[in-house]
Order: sequence, then structure tokens, then C-alpha cells
Amino acid sequence: LMANTKTALSQTHCERSLHLCVAPTFVSGQRALWAIVDLTAGALVGVRWTDVGSVPGPAVSEKQLQDEVVTRDYCDKINTLTRDGWQLDYVITSSDGLRISNVRFAEQPRFDSVAVVDWHVSYSTREGFGYSDAIGCPTFSQAVVVAFDGPTVTEIVENGQTVGFALTQDFRSELWPLPCNYHYQNRYEFYTDGRFRPVMINLGRGCGNDGWYRPVLRIAFSGNMTMATWTGSDWQTWATEQWQGPSNLVDPNGYGFRVLAADGQGFAVAPGIGQFGDGGRGDNPYTYVTRRHPDRNEGDVDLITIGSCCETHHEQGPEKFIDTPPEPIVDTQLVFWYVAQMKNDDQPGQQYCWAETVVENGIYTPKIYPCAAGPLLAPVTK
Repeated sequence: LMANTKTALSQTHCERSLHLCVAPTFVSGQRALWAIVDLTAGALVGVRWTDVGSVPGPAVSEKQLQDEVVTRDYCDKINTLTRDGWQLDYVITSSDGLRISNVRFAEQPRFDSVAVVDWHVSYSTREGFGYSDAIGCPTFSQAVVVAFDGPTVTEIVENGQTVGFALTQDFRSELWPLPCNYHYQNRYEFYTDGRFRPVMINLGRGCGNDGWYRPVLRIAFSGNMTMATWTGSDWQTWATEQWQGPSNLVDPNGYGFRVLAADGQGFAVAPGIGQFGDGGRGDNPYTYVTRRHPDRNEGDVDLITIGSCCETHHEQGPEKFIDTPPEPIVDTQLVFWYVAQMKNDDQPGQQYCWAETVVENGIYTPKIYPCAAGPLLAPVTK
């Protein structure tokens, strides 16, 4: 403790700051050992013991206090947000990040729940090693990268006009942006015209400059729906559970999927191709549609990490929820899975999914090159 705190020692050059001295201190039981070091001379000039008394519990740090507040206010209870025609519940989960649920717009149910259940991070396409990261609460949690502070609500402004709001939660390793530390964000964007976009953001730095980041997004729609994809000329209905690899096929308005109820209302889904102005360079997603089974462990409650961290094909985890044979999914409760793929880069002028520490005005400051992915869901009326 106290390693960088200036100290003094009578009858040495440390007295009256003739030399710069510090005293890294080691606590053992009820005593503390001071190692008083003269940094000017580069010498240990003395050791001293002090009695610290009995310690009834662990030392309290600022981080512990912050974690307790986040756990109490956002993990242990569900919060409700009503704004711009939207109403939703939100909670920080044990391992699935910031989950929103019971989402309604204009008094109409839209989503039963939305969450990012995993971050798959791989560092070699040949050898296949990396991490399956869970994000979640800072205490009593399965998360590897934990919540930092609580969620924030900010306005979305376009061309000087407020067009909606965003609910954002940070998840961060304690020593970020040092190597092998991670910083993720859940960002849910709600627009006054009924559009919705869940955004998965990585702010670096990770354990290498050749990393692939594949966040696993789960969207459970409200009510019975039917999925269709754009073939290049028309919409083709998915009759049974299935998956689709990265595709550039979108209709003239930029939508690649359509999820509609029997009355013709629902959503058109635009995959990210770099069009959202948030620095994203394209999602290249694997997409899956499965029949929802609330009685199974398929994401209605916290999921442990699913799938391998490092597969380069469709086996990212959601495929395990496609039954054999695949179940019919026309006019039924659906789950839409979206696994974006983002490659980091540390080359000067091209940084992406990356963070560095630079000196600005004599202070070490993180310099961030974020990457973002996520589809846009636009309302479809009859």
C-alpha cells in the first residue's frame, strides 16, 4: 500500500524533502512494515513497523462501493423506463449483459426480451484459441467483463433534432486499456418513429492485434411472427428453423429480413453494412431463427457462454437451438439470433476495435477506436 506517497524519515535526507522518498507499506496481520526508499539516492534508508490494530473485514475500496451500488440498483431489481412512446424494463444480468424486456411502443408489445448473451473472441484462424466472454453484474456473477457504473439514458440527435434516446451500459476490465483487458458496451437505440437498434460495441484492447469479435445477440419477439428473407427479387418465407451465413442481399430499402405477424405488422430488419454513422465497417452476420421455448434453457433466463469462442463458420452457439428435425416457425413465437463479425486493427490510421494509452497534457489518457455492430429494426404497418 501507499507505494507512490511521499514520506519522510528523521535524520535522513528524506526529512524536509531534501530528497524525494516514498514508503511502500506491507500489511501483515495487525502490523505494517514500511520500506522507506530514497529515490534520489536510489537506496533503502530504513524500515519501520507500525501497529494497525485488528481489521474486522476486508478493506473497502472505491470500486467495491461502486460495485455495491450497481448491484443494488441495477442487478438486484428491475427498472422501468418510459420515454418517447416507448416503455420497457431493464436489468443487468449475471452473464447476459443489460437485458431489456416487456418492450412496448405506442402501447403495442414489440419484444419480450433483447440481450447480448456472449462475446466470442478469437486470435487465430488457424489454431483456434481465444475467449468466450460473459458480461454482467460486478458481484455474484458469472461475468468476466463486469458492469462499470449503471446504465445511462442519452438523447439521439440527428440534424439538430432529437429523434429518440439510447440506453447504454458499459462493461469493463479493471485495468483497461492495458493489454488483455476488455471494454464492451450494450447500447439500445429507441426512435420516436418506432425504429429500434440494438448495438454491440467493442472499445478494445484485447489480447492481440489479430482478433475477431463475434457478439451473440438474442431478440425474442412479442406474439406470433413469421420470418422471411430477401432473395434478390422477392421475399421468401422460412418455413422451419434455420440459419443463414453472411449475405449482401437486401431489398431496395436496405432490408434483408422481414418479421411479420398475421395482420401484416412487424419489422423490416436491416443488417449493418456501415450505414449507421457509428464507425461500423459492416457486420457480416450469421443469423438464426428458432422457435421459442420458454420452458427450456434457451435464453429466456441467463445463459452460460454458448458455442466455441473461435469457430469461423456458423457454429457460434445459436445453432444448438435448431431442433432435429427443425421445427416449423410460421406464425409462432420466434427468436432471432444475430452474430456479427468484427476484425480488429492496430495499424496507424486504420485502428478498429482497438485502444491505446497516450500522453495528453502530461496525463496518460485512453485513446479509443471503437467498433460497432447491430441491425436496425424498422416498423412495418399493414
